[in-house]
Amino acid sequence: MTAPRIALAAFMLESNAHSPVATKAEFEANYLCYGGDMAADWRGEHPRGPKTQSGFVAGMDATGDWTPVPLMGTTVGASGPIDHPFFLEVADGIASRLRAALPVDGVFLSLHGAAIGTGEVDPDGVILERVRELVGPDVPVIATLDLHANVSRRMVDAASVLVAYRTNPHVDMHERGEESARLMREMLAGTKAAAGFVKLPMIPPSVTQNTKSGPYADIIAYGQSKIDGRVMNVSVVSGFSLGDTQKNGMSVIVTTRADPALADGLARDIAARLWTERGRYVPNLTSLEDATRLAHACGKDAAKPALLFADVADNPGGGGRGNTIWILKAFHEAGVEGALLGIFYDPALAAEAHRLGRGAAFRARFNRDETHPLSGGVFEADGVVEALHDGPLVGRRGISAGHTISLGPMALVRVGGIRVAVVSVRQQAKDIAMFECFGLDVAKARSVVVKSRGHFRAAFDEVFPDDRIVEVDVPGLTTPVLKRVPYRDVPRPIFPLDEDFDWKP
Repeated sequence: MTAPRIALAAFMLESNAHSPVATKAEFEANYLCYGGDMAADWRGEHPRGPKTQSGFVAGMDATGDWTPVPLMGTTVGASGPIDHPFFLEVADGIASRLRAALPVDGVFLSLHGAAIGTGEVDPDGVILERVRELVGPDVPVIATLDLHANVSRRMVDAASVLVAYRTNPHVDMHERGEESARLMREMLAGTKAAAGFVKLPMIPPSVTQNTKSGPYADIIAYGQSKIDGRVMNVSVVSGFSLGDTQKNGMSVIVTTRADPALADGLARDIAARLWTERGRYVPNLTSLEDATRLAHACGKDAAKPALLFADVADNPGGGGRGNTIWILKAFHEAGVEGALLGIFYDPALAAEAHRLGRGAAFRARFNRDETHPLSGGVFEADGVVEALHDGPLVGRRGISAGHTISLGPMALVRVGGIRVAVVSVRQQAKDIAMFECFGLDVAKARSVVVKSRGHFRAAFDEVFPDDRIVEVDVPGLTTPVLKRVPYRDVPRPIFPLDEDFDWKP
């Protein structure tokens, strides 16, 4: 096939069922693009769109002629359930543009896979089904998924191949897009795909899902060892623990070249191995009291190695608000010195700092507009505006390297011995550039607090190896202590909420 016409679209949302609703305005503040305007994000120097999308385009460009057919794309970091009217706008927008573009030879979708909605329990499944209905049973439909997707049978049945990330932090998004392009070329040449799918009754806590080492790294490596001339893709998907949906639970998806029995058998084998190792998925958190003591000691003794403290329960990358004050308040009251904390989502405080200007001394009120009880309320302290920034920056390391990040008006506010990076667009602290944009040298800090579950590791590892990272146990919407989560809709029994039950794939 010469110059095949491939339609492209993106919809990426990770929904924390207990977080505020994800609105159209929130998507617009991150990424919402239509038709030909998407092209600037495919081949631009610092793209804004999904890295899987730019990876797919690069892979198609490298393997022959083709004609891209852009539909629409919208993405946001983790938030709450998507507002139903806007979800319908997205689903209808993708479908209507695809209908107008027919016929196409293939479809590529950048999905997250863990969206839920105020009026729809499986938005990703709806989009995949609508695409399949329009193109028919024989056109390849390939989608990338976040490693934290909550996968449904509906999604598997509607897609030709689902390609999940294999790294956490997710530093392989571009590569998974390129892989999808290779699979698209193979299917355009006539290969037929068959998928095996197993859903496990297991929700692994977020902090146990790193892929550098540990149980999740081991099971992903085991799955990848099965790739051969018969097996196209193996995706072991941890799922998003805070989705609170019937789709919750780890998933194994094996795609073979026209061999459904092999796909089913391998999926069951991998799932069975994973289940026998479920006891390895145990969080190891440090109390706030002990974390405060460690940070205070670092500030007082320059001979001690500096430490990074991860506020894993307030991770905007998992639906947290990025504004709980538990660690900030404890460190300030203890007189911790030489600390950086960020990024703290507080548009009102950032706006006030910009009005006052650099060097202004004022009474800083953190979290004045947040009403969620897990936030810890308002924290006030005498502060100084040390630096200001307009918000757009380019990621330097990790999952956002080379990618444009928009954080709105930003301010560096010092309270006592702590410098706080305040932002106006809610995101997790996933790149060291979020501090460096203020002229800060993170390597000179005595302690650093990041509001992130784990993606910070791929950016801050040049300063903080794993043995100098402390995961702090505090309240928040993204706590990895799952028995504290007010689940309503997850299937039961499910590990670790339930422990004494048997299961076989």
